[in-house]
Amino acid sequence: MDIDLIFKALANPTRRQILEWLKSPEQFLSTAECGDFKRGVCAGHIEKLGNVSQSTMSNHLSVLQQSGLIQAHKHGQWSYFSRNEVLIQQYINYLKNSL
Repeated sequence: MDIDLIFKALANPTRRQILEWLKSPEQFLSTAECGDFKRGVCAGHIEKLGNVSQSTMSNHLSVLQQSGLIQAHKHGQWSYFSRNEVLIQQYINYLKNSL
């Protein structure tokens, strides 16, 4: 766990919002359009929610992925993203015990 990368990732409000979307995607996206979210959330759907350019969203997703807070899964030509709940819990425990 790289604490500095996590802090950097969480310093941006858009990236915090992405984590919220991935926590409960059914609150923000239609299951008719996205399926049951078993693979995660497609990058294109995250981009639409963020209302930013593809390159900007790609950068946000890359920072979150480098920090370990999210994971990417390829399915054909599509990338699906989900939260890394194990790392998130480790980070929460770190904050509880060290700050």
